[in-house]
Amino acid sequence: MTRTRRSGSAHGGREADAETRADRKNRTRQALIGTTLDLVAERSFGSISLREVARGAGIVPTAFYRHFASMEDLGVTLVEDSMRVLRRTLREGRRDLAARQALPTAKNSLDILLQHVHDNEPAFRFLIREQHGGLAEIRRAIDTELRLFSKELAIDLSRIPDLADWSADDLELAAELIVSIMLTAVADILDGEHRGRGAESAIIERTQRQLVIVFLGMAQWEPSDDR
Repeated sequence: MTRTRRSGSAHGGREADAETRADRKNRTRQALIGTTLDLVAERSFGSISLREVARGAGIVPTAFYRHFASMEDLGVTLVEDSMRVLRRTLREGRRDLAARQALPTAKNSLDILLQHVHDNEPAFRFLIREQHGGLAEIRRAIDTELRLFSKELAIDLSRIPDLADWSADDLELAAELIVSIMLTAVADILDGEHRGRGAESAIIERTQRQLVIVFLGMAQWEPSDDR
């Protein structure tokens, strides 16, 4: 019985040690991501080096490859993580679309988005900066995530009774317009902080009006015959 207890204790110790290693690996991975976000706060992703990221995370450069295959792989991970947060936080606003109340839907969705922009500014600055001027792999990742986000929104739009006759192409077109307006507002707010206290309020008001116009236009749109 004594030997059995020792064996069980040793087995439990190995499990605990494995969990500790997993925790350490996850902490290091998050440190690499956090360091990268700090570095890209005022610089492009392409201008930072693997050595800088590793040093900021407290590891040697060769240890970087235990977590990411390359700097491009790290950049794509940043995109996917950031967009996952964006999609999750805006789902709440999209639920309001079913009520067909354009102004409250626009305002609530925008409020949710902008609150998370302020809570996660480094990630959103990274997305906005890299969307058009970043590395090809990162641009493709952002484009893929935005397409996914638009498709998810189009599915929600299709559940609205007034849009039941719309084709998938028309629904995706409307969704892309809404997403584009939202992201433009984010870019303007992040790039326009130096323009004064009233700048953000003006951007929000303009964006709400743009969204209302889109929703009103959707109500008048003649759906295409192509399905």
